[in-house]
Amino acid sequence: MKPYLISIVAIAAVLSAGSAQAGLFGKNKDDKAQPRKSQTAVPEARSERFKPATQAEVETALRSDPLAQSVFFTREFNYDPTNAKMGIHLSDALRSMGRYKEAADMAHRVLLFAPDNVDALLAAGRAHIGGNDAFQGIASLQHATELKPKDWQAWSLLGVAYDHVRRPADAQGAWTTALQLSPNNPNVLTNMAMSRVQAGDFATAEPLLRTAAAQKGATMQVRQNLALVLGMQGKMAEAEQLLRVDLPPAQADANLKWLQQAAQARVAATAPTERSWDSVRASGG
Repeated sequence: MKPYLISIVAIAAVLSAGSAQAGLFGKNKDDKAQPRKSQTAVPEARSERFKPATQAEVETALRSDPLAQSVFFTREFNYDPTNAKMGIHLSDALRSMGRYKEAADMAHRVLLFAPDNVDALLAAGRAHIGGNDAFQGIASLQHATELKPKDWQAWSLLGVAYDHVRRPADAQGAWTTALQLSPNNPNVLTNMAMSRVQAGDFATAEPLLRTAAAQKGATMQVRQNLALVLGMQGKMAEAEQLLRVDLPPAQADANLKWLQQAAQARVAATAPTERSWDSVRASGG
């Protein structure tokens, strides 16, 4: 999850937080009043049913949708509540479903028995940022940078958290460190650019996103964020070209229409509609 990748591609996609109720805690203990025969048979059946997943099964699960992942990794973590990897995968799945508080709680549960697990610290930071509670994630992310000072991801996420709590100088410092560790990293550049987008500074965001989009590891979200920035400045021809590279015609048309309205309203210094970019993105409008 890249925290600032508020992509135009998501405008026409309905986001769902998911409704499956997957338990995060352990199994009930056997009834001690059971006959001796049952007491020996039940653990054998349980051992067979809850055999830990193989690495191949884990990799297959990671390619599935977030809901399926949450079910799979809930089972694995319940089987072994000290398996940090399964707990982190579960946290990531919950975050992908928009269940940020549960994702943060799961990451912190892992940190109870693995306080120096950098992946768990990053998972906690991502979940807090996603849930608009970045302040609570700063301590975890700071600890991650202390444990792995050469990890660009930790610095990039810390920059996002600082930016969310209105510490722009600290945010820029963290992002500068991230870029020193990973020059022209598209994720870091996009985080920096989308910070400027949030402030309405599209002119500063544009060169950052152009550089990000030109990198080998650039994703569709990076290109669509560039389309957003170009469109908001009235550069519709180039924005449309980027939209049509990655999106089906109907979705590209809808996004282009929104951009045209938003750009016109910006010139007139009025809001395009009563709906914000985020509300359009979330509702699929």
